[in-house]
Amino acid sequence: MQVSFWGVRGSIPTSGFDTIRYGGHTSCVCIEAEGHPPLVFDLGTGARALGRYLVQKDVEKVYVLLSHTHMDHLYALPYFAPVFQPNCRVHLGLPAESAEAARSRVGQYLNGVFHPLRLDDIGSRLAFHGVPAGEEFSVGGYQVATLRMVHPGGTLGYRVQLGGRSVCYLTDTGPLAKPDEGLMANKAPTAMELDLIALVQGVDIMVMDAMFDEDEYLDKQKWGHGFPEYTVAIAAAAKVSTVVFFHHSPDSTDDMLDALSQKWSAHQSPRVVVAKEGSVMDLEG
Repeated sequence: MQVSFWGVRGSIPTSGFDTIRYGGHTSCVCIEAEGHPPLVFDLGTGARALGRYLVQKDVEKVYVLLSHTHMDHLYALPYFAPVFQPNCRVHLGLPAESAEAARSRVGQYLNGVFHPLRLDDIGSRLAFHGVPAGEEFSVGGYQVATLRMVHPGGTLGYRVQLGGRSVCYLTDTGPLAKPDEGLMANKAPTAMELDLIALVQGVDIMVMDAMFDEDEYLDKQKWGHGFPEYTVAIAAAAKVSTVVFFHHSPDSTDDMLDALSQKWSAHQSPRVVVAKEGSVMDLEG
């Protein structure tokens, strides 16, 4: 299993000399495994380059799971090349109670007003799937579990398992407790934290939102984003092997992210990595 990072930035694409090393594209992560179709998390602006790569590989099927439908996670859908390939079928799953509800949500973006392309122009090339929170299912041979996270409008966290290897994708979520409760307060986990710990228990790689530092989080608790210390606390409680800080702030420069990486470089149990656009993580098995 291979995990590749095509967009690691949060909220808005951020180009410029200060974001060259870590990248400015918004959220998009891809899982590939021999004999299985690619599984993509989110269609932020990084998905445009991913789509071209998948077309070059002549894939016939792609599964996409959206954490939610805020624009920085959906923007590249009309630029995702596999959608326009007659020999490729794209399955698009997102938080919704039904396929019809999922299609309706995406149609609010591709309606000729917010984007010149209308969903009816490409809808026949997409298979929509509603993914309720707490559901477990199989797609393309991958076993997938979901959990509702903490973000305005709602968002889903995902666990993917294949052949004894596992990855969790948990973006756009704040802590699952108030600052004076649970792991943030060095107390027993809250009920919601226990659910999250169960979801990520023992995973090889946990990709999780760490957009703010702790002080900024405390100023913006209702924004639905996390901070490194909390991300690591969850990973440690669940015996995660490697945690990846993800969804970097548009204000975080390469130098700032280098400093964050250096700060956590010696940490073990879990090992800590700062997500970088273009990076690839390999899992044997």
